[in-house]
Parts: sequence; C-alpha cells; structure tokens
Amino acid sequence: MKKTMAASLLESPFLSNRQLFSTTHHSFQPQKPIPIYYCVPFSRSSSACPLRLCAVGENVDSLALPPLAKVVAEDSVQDNRVSLERSKDRRKVVKLAWEKLVRWSRYWRSKAKTDVLERTKKVVVLGGGSFGTAIAAHVAHRKAELEINMLVRDPEVCQSINESHCNCKYFPEHKLPENVIATTDAKAALLCADFCFHAVPVQFSSSFLKGIADYVDPGLPFISLSKGLELNTLRMMSQIIPRALKNSRQPYVVLSGPSFALELMNKLPTAMVVASKDKKMANSVQQLLASRNMRINTSSDVTGVEIAGALKNVLAIAAGIVEGLNLGNNSMAALVAQGCSEIRWLGTKMGAKSTTLTGLSGTGDIMLTCFVNLSRNRTVGVRLGSGEKLDDILNSMNQVAEGVSTAGAVITLAQKYKVKMPVLTAVARIIDNELTPAKAVYELMNLPQVEEV
Repeated sequence: MKKTMAASLLESPFLSNRQLFSTTHHSFQPQKPIPIYYCVPFSRSSSACPLRLCAVGENVDSLALPPLAKVVAEDSVQDNRVSLERSKDRRKVVKLAWEKLVRWSRYWRSKAKTDVLERTKKVVVLGGGSFGTAIAAHVAHRKAELEINMLVRDPEVCQSINESHCNCKYFPEHKLPENVIATTDAKAALLCADFCFHAVPVQFSSSFLKGIADYVDPGLPFISLSKGLELNTLRMMSQIIPRALKNSRQPYVVLSGPSFALELMNKLPTAMVVASKDKKMANSVQQLLASRNMRINTSSDVTGVEIAGALKNVLAIAAGIVEGLNLGNNSMAALVAQGCSEIRWLGTKMGAKSTTLTGLSGTGDIMLTCFVNLSRNRTVGVRLGSGEKLDDILNSMNQVAEGVSTAGAVITLAQKYKVKMPVLTAVARIIDNELTPAKAVYELMNLPQVEEV
C-alpha cells in the first residue's frame, strides 16, 4: 500500500520542491511510532526536480541528498514533531474545558436547589390525553409522596388508571406510578392543588375552563401544555385561560418544546422551555420538572413560545403533504425552511423574540414535528398528500391534530399583520378544500423568484 501511494505522489504534476505529504498517517497512538513519509527534492537544481520518499528517522546523510534537500527533510521531521505536540496540547485544552463545564454545572445545580419540590404536595393535570398522561407520570416520578390527580372525562380511562395503573386508551403497556390517580370530579381534583397542568385541546379549553372555574383557586399556577390558536377569536392559551376563569391575574406558565409523549413515558432525554412573565414562577416550574432525563430552560417570551408551538403544527401538515406526494428530500427541506421563515416573520410582528423562534420551542419543535412520523399533524398531511379526505382522516384518529384548526387562523393573522405566508396559507386552503395538494405545490413553485430574507 505504501509503494502504491508513494508512486501516485511521485507521479503528481502538482508537487513542488518543498511540499510535504503523509501517506500512512492514521489515528493518534502515542505508544507507537507513526510511519510518515515525506517527498523531498533529489536534485541540486532550483527548478522542478525528481522527488523521492524519506521516512521519519531515516538517516538523511546516508541518502546522499543535495544540501537543500537535507534541509527540507530535517525541517519536515521537526514540523511533524511540533504538530504532534500541538495535538497533545489541543486534547489537553479540550479536557480542561470539559472539566470546567462539569464543575460549573454542578455549582449551578447546587445553587438552584430550593424547596419547591419538597413543599409541593399535590399536582393536578387537566385532561387524560397522551401528553397529559406523560407529564403526570414524569412529575409523579419526581417524588413518591406527591399526589398527582388527573381530571379525565372518560370513565373507562379513569378506571384503568386507578385499578390497572395505565391509560388504557393511549398507553396501555406503560405502567403509571402508584401516586397517579384519576377522577372525573373537578372539585376533588382541584382541591388544595399546588400546580395545575392544562392538557385540554385548545378548541375545547374555553368551555371546559368555564365549567370548572368555581373550583379554581385564584392563586393556582396554570401550566399550559396545549398548542394552538382558538379558531374564532385567534386567542392563545395565555389569553384563553384568564378570560375563561374570569381572573386576569391567574398565574400562568407555558411549557413547550420538542417532546413526544411516548418518549417522555420511556424516560428518554428531553429538553423543553417554560415561559412566564413572572420569572419566579417560571423558575418554580423549572425546578418542579427538571430531572436527569428532562432539561428545562426558562423564558419570559410567552408570545414567542406560544405562537411557535401553534404554527409549527400547521407546518407539520405541509411537511406531511410533501411526504405523501413523494416529492423528495429537496422539496421537504425547502418547504420547512420557508415555513420557519414565515413563522419568524409573523411571530416578530406579534412581539415575539427571534431568538425564541430559533430556539427549542421554535426550530427545535418544528424539526421534531415535521420530520418524525410520531407527529399527529404530520400524519394528517401524509394522508392528505396520499389522496385521503380530511373528514375520513379525522374520524379515524383518536387524538386531536391541533394544526387542522389552527390553519384556519393563519390567513386571518397573515392579513392582520400584513405578512405573506404562502406555505402556511396553502395548508389552510387545502384543509378548506379550496386547493388540492398537487395544485398547491404547482402554485407555490410558480411564485415570483425573490431575494432571500
């Protein structure tokens, strides 16, 4: 192998007198010598000359090289030794940087410890869907003495949680912690609760909350897990909850980010964001949820987290349509990139921070929802692209795809804030049966060629 590679080097018309080449430079192993060969000039002429290979450690004087060639060979050996020393130095720098990061992490973990988890006695989860169940299980694992009440409407689900310790509808094979109990009684569920996780679909939230408003303590923190916009009013959950409860000062936090319920149930590493205008409240929820398998970042940008979480569902339908039409990876990447830009354009007009829209709750959630088959909204898009009717798709699903309802609000928002959103608007028109998926692709591809923004 060495001879073959050396021969190719000697035949190369691009080698100059002082170029150096390594032919067998493999992974760094300090305990063994590294066989490296260098091409050196073998002529007294200053012009182009024949080249030969000189091995590291070979006696240069024995080669009868001209003076210039000896200098080049000796310099080459020295340069190699210097590069090896630099490699060792780089490894040392990386190791020290990592150790510093670990020490910093331990310091902040110890500093952030509070009595939030210790003083929390009861947590209520509104809704018995997949994500509500996953959050209930996660919080229950944080503290065995903690009482987790799930308020559900399905008596069968309620019975399976209490008797079999599983959600028979969504997670029949996953055992729930014994401190998770279910009830259909709102008053009993909310009594003396310290935190409330809201996991009811957006379109049903107003009516649901109005029905339980009398049992909600005015100081009970509400943590919204629901993503979407109310179709008729265009309200986000941060507006829906206080309005439905008739309490403008109801403590509010939104939890969002790239997270599938199934992976939470399997305790796989996950990172999410909690956003609240009340920094102390955001920190409290962070400490309640953060664990070895869940990282929680905090933010004050409630609008950014909510609008990204709502519109990414519509974009996921578009991504599914591309998949259903078998348009390939190029078009998928182009569509998702364009959709991200549209969400950023609208979000910033609504007051969101661009850093939020490119963070976990924005780009992170978009990537997960658009590219992974576990997404309900993406599944709707795939089936639409394959030619199925929307009504048939929705009737066959046992979970709500929020993007279908949210898509109807996109056109209104685009007009209100004077933002062009061709991809998300096309999804709304497909859902309203104004366009076929194939026709939508044709129209999008024939839009005017524009400057990248």
